[in-house]
Amino acid sequence: MTENRNVTYILRCSDGTLYTGWTNNIERRLRAHNAGKGGKYTRMRIPVELVYFEEYETKQEAMRREAQIKQLTRKQKEALISR
Repeated sequence: MTENRNVTYILRCSDGTLYTGWTNNIERRLRAHNAGKGGKYTRMRIPVELVYFEEYETKQEAMRREAQIKQLTRKQKEALISR
C-alpha cells in the first residue's frame, strides 16, 4: 500500500461489526482508531483490524466508494472482504 494515497477501507471491530471509512494515510488512521481517537463508532469497539482496502487517485473517488460500500448489506461487505 502506498503512503499518502486516498484509501477506502473496512475495519472489523472487536465486537465483530464492520466499519467503513476513507483516509489519505491508512497507517496513521488505523493507529488512531486503535488508540480510541478514530471514528466515534470504533471508540468503544477497539481493537479494530484492517480487513479490506482500495486505493484511489483522488479524495472524491475514495469518498464516493466509501458511500457505496456503506450502502451494502453485511453479507455483501463480507463477500467483498473475502475476494
